[in-house]
Amino acid sequence: MARSASPDLFIDTGAFIARYDRSDQYHQRAVAAWAELAPPAGRFRLVTSGGVLGETFTLLGRRAGFPFAATVARQVLDSPSIAVRWSDATVGGAALAWFAKLSDQQVSWVDCESFALMRAGGITRAFTFDRHFEDAGFHRWAG
Repeated sequence: MARSASPDLFIDTGAFIARYDRSDQYHQRAVAAWAELAPPAGRFRLVTSGGVLGETFTLLGRRAGFPFAATVARQVLDSPSIAVRWSDATVGGAALAWFAKLSDQQVSWVDCESFALMRAGGITRAFTFDRHFEDAGFHRWAG
């Protein structure tokens, strides 16, 4: 019997930051959750975006130093376990629609781009500590 494909799980900036920044309020939760995602136990195909990674590496650089952030960037980008989706004009247009729709909630552009990529890819879950994902109709997963 063929095994069904694992569902995709979108990884948000907060999940990356909490994993690598020991001073982050969610660090312990994130480390435990990441342990559940590591192969071979991983129940999901991990997906993120270029925008999330740009935000992550910049914030890590500011918090922990840019040499550390560059090391993390190389690890993440070289990881066979994480697929990176890049924005294009179609995703940008959908992100703009989300940005306008949620403007009263001050949702970031990167979150709106994430919502657009998730919707386009049929992804319903995000590893995030950000309630905006639930507000946009997605499910938060944190282990």
